[in-house]
Amino acid sequence: MTNSSHSRRGLGIWFERLLAAILLGGQVFFHLLKTRIHRRNTLEQMSIVGPESLTIALVTSGFVGMVFTIQVAREFIHFGAASTVGGVLSLALTRELAPVLTAVVVAGRVGSAFAAEIGTMRVTEQIDALYMLKTDPIDYLVVPRVLACCIMLPVLNILSLLTGMGGGLLISDGLYDISPQVFLTSAQNFLELWDLVTSIIKSIAFGGLIAVIGCSWGLTTTGGAKGVGQSTTTAVVTSLLAVFVVNFFLSWLMFQGTGTASL
Repeated sequence: MTNSSHSRRGLGIWFERLLAAILLGGQVFFHLLKTRIHRRNTLEQMSIVGPESLTIALVTSGFVGMVFTIQVAREFIHFGAASTVGGVLSLALTRELAPVLTAVVVAGRVGSAFAAEIGTMRVTEQIDALYMLKTDPIDYLVVPRVLACCIMLPVLNILSLLTGMGGGLLISDGLYDISPQVFLTSAQNFLELWDLVTSIIKSIAFGGLIAVIGCSWGLTTTGGAKGVGQSTTTAVVTSLLAVFVVNFFLSWLMFQGTGTASL
């Protein structure tokens, strides 16, 4: 009975913090409309989100492209559709794999850092000190992080897409004798501009979600060092859950219908 009550209380606190994150997202939007942006903080956060996350994002996408090609190419060759391997990989990476996997990497690395850093500031009363200095924590801490994620995540997404395609091309050419020309021509025939646009839209949405959730969980941290650890873990889990849920609804909105002519 005690464990059940504790679980219900924990779930209630989670919903309260989720509501606080939604409200924070609205506040960030209105602050952006006022164009109150700390450029130095924003550039600093962009360097953290982008260059420092680049290596792990590229390695992840490269191996995902190679594994996807291994799983698909043999079956397609069996059915006489080897020339479509590049196109199928390009669609999978552009529409789903590249934006989602990049968001997962950023949520694990950057979202956790946001929650830990701001959570530590909260429990050590540095947030209160900002209020004493008449500095709005949303303008100074949250908005730069949201902007950094929304700007850098699409860049990481495009680079991950190119790396994934490169990995798939190497496997296709090296293991299945599918020439690079056939691979790239297939990708060109399958892809449309709308696919790239939707990939960028998803990346921007995921970036905003990760930043807002990480910052919100940090701002609502209580309980000292233990609370910081709990906030960091919960922020990452919540960010990943939000990415998967929002990805479903975005895909449902963007890709309804019977597909393109090339399919």
